[in-house]
Amino acid sequence: MRFNTRLLHDGQPADPLTGAVNTPVYLTSTFRQAAPNRHQGFVYGRTGNPTRAVLETALARLEGGATGLAFSSGLGALATLLESVPSGQRIVAVDDVYGGTWRLFEHHRRQFGLRVDYVDMTDLGKLESALATPADMVYLESPTNPLLKLVDIRRAIRLARRAGATVTVDNTFATPALQNPLELGADIVLHSTTKYLGGHSDIIGGALVLRRPKDGERFAWLQNAVGAVPSPFDCFLVLRGIHTLGVRMRAHGESARAVADALEGHRRVRRVLYPGLRSHPQYALARRQMRGFGGMVSVELHGGKRAALRFLKALRIFTLAESLGGVESLVDHPATMTHASVPKAEREAHGVTDGLLRLSCGIEDPDDLADDVRQALRGI
Repeated sequence: MRFNTRLLHDGQPADPLTGAVNTPVYLTSTFRQAAPNRHQGFVYGRTGNPTRAVLETALARLEGGATGLAFSSGLGALATLLESVPSGQRIVAVDDVYGGTWRLFEHHRRQFGLRVDYVDMTDLGKLESALATPADMVYLESPTNPLLKLVDIRRAIRLARRAGATVTVDNTFATPALQNPLELGADIVLHSTTKYLGGHSDIIGGALVLRRPKDGERFAWLQNAVGAVPSPFDCFLVLRGIHTLGVRMRAHGESARAVADALEGHRRVRRVLYPGLRSHPQYALARRQMRGFGGMVSVELHGGKRAALRFLKALRIFTLAESLGGVESLVDHPATMTHASVPKAEREAHGVTDGLLRLSCGIEDPDDLADDVRQALRGI
């Protein structure tokens, strides 16, 4: 089956009890057992739920993995992932990571002996040098949040393999509609299902997809032990969102391209970051590695924070809010919102300045979104 057909049918059979086309929401915390340990596959809601099981199977199939696991948030998925990394181990992470990821690495796990070094993985020579010191895991986003850098995933995996490290890829921005890191050789894919997979700004969720069955068993144990699991209703909503992922990602891409074109070259704009622009440093890699360029655009304005705040105030369609990937267009000021936990000097060293804005382009008419950013630029 082709991708859009798989979104509706792969791993999502009609309910065997009633024939319901949509997966039922099983709102139960526990399940009857005929005798101790004689049950119908489910024993307790934290350990497993039929609605969640369908979502997890669908996620695994879409990413090409052996096992999918759903969580209560993207950071819940990451926290469970980090439970698999023993004290004293080392992670080599891409330098431009989501602020919540950085916060979990730096403000929580370091106290338990986790070592994290950050590398600009657009230069794989720097990754190779970093892996000269033993590492347990390479952790990357591609595209990154918020600077939309791309990492050559296949080549990065080769370097990690040579060094004996596993590879985790946060695929939230691209989604399985645009790239499949497991098929490129990654071990684990992470998602915030809050974003494009849910797609409607109405749930909080996360996911891990494991390439190898033995890793699936290990992480299913951790999922149950740590307990950061989603509600059955949230699983149902993510399944609903997945059904339209293909058509939405095309619409998001069309909107983002229109917005990027409207921003690029304007006298108030210092730089536009969008993988679909020829001016993007990894444009050729984006064309080779992805099946589309996504719905995220970042823009840095001349005039710093003052100009950014004026631009935000002038917008009429884009809503100032955290998060991304919903059907409505959102705009974020990373320095004071999603990446506020990162110290100013470190943020700016990586390029997250006070004049940077991150736009999540929704599925409104692309011309309306382009007109909105043009009139907001006039308002600076």
